[in-house]
This record gives sequence, structure tokens and C-alpha cells, in this order.
Amino acid sequence: MTPSLAGKIVPREQAAARVAALPQPVVFTNGVFDVLHRGHVTYLAQARELGASLVVALNTDSSARRLGKGPGRPLNNEQDRAFVLAGLQSVDLVTWFDEDTPLQLIGELRPAILVKGGDYDMRKLAETALVESWGGKALSIPFLAGYSTTELVKKIRGN
Repeated sequence: MTPSLAGKIVPREQAAARVAALPQPVVFTNGVFDVLHRGHVTYLAQARELGASLVVALNTDSSARRLGKGPGRPLNNEQDRAFVLAGLQSVDLVTWFDEDTPLQLIGELRPAILVKGGDYDMRKLAETALVESWGGKALSIPFLAGYSTTELVKKIRGN
């Protein structure tokens, strides 16, 4: 792994210290990011524009499988997904979470801004209440129409 990318990928136990050292405000988002496509890149660039740094928390492979995205998912393992995300200019730090939601990790990292995709009702998320409890903001970014990893995988598999 190239040193510049390796420095952007951190184990969870080191994430809080690394996030604290990033330029503020820190924007946090999470997801599987299995097969990176234009929709992901656009979303991450828009998220990064909301603050001075962007932290992406990836679902581990086991956490991703529990989401029920389909057989054989994720297609790319967590290390490979982290490496690809770390290569994006918009991403400052990548880490993982193994739980079903990133609630505990968000509490550890205390970002100023939480960002989710447009399919989430931010008012209903426990993550929103947590970030707002320390004065942070929670925002959703609309999806770029026509881009979905699930649909892309179906197309590739001929389903």
C-alpha cells in the first residue's frame, strides 16, 4: 500500500485520536461503498464540501452482509473498499465499524456534521440525536439519480 493512502486508513481504536487532529469541522458519513461509482464519488465530494475534513466509516464485511444487500455481497472486502475510498481526494480518513449502525463510533469520534444519503429520514435516526446532543448538525444529500450499487450488480450478473 502506498504510504499516502495507508495514512488515511486507520483502525477503529486509533480513529478518535486521528479525527481530533484533522482540520475542523469534521464531516462523518458511513456505508458499504462496495462497488464505487459516480453516485458515490459525487455524494462524497458534496459531503466533503460541508466541512474541512471528511471521515468515512465502512461497514465491515460481516456488518455489510447483515444489511441483506444480496448474495455474495460485499463483492469487495473491507480492506479493498477502504483502499479505494482512501484514494479519493474528498476523503481524509477511512475506518470501520462492525455494528449494524455507526452510532457507537459516532459517539467516539464526535463529528461536527453527520451526512447520510437522501433515502434516510434524518429526524428518525438515533445518530442525528447523538450528533445534535453536542451541537452538531445532521444532513442528508440527495442521491444522484440512476446510480445504485445494487442495480449495477444486478446488471453485471445479468439479473
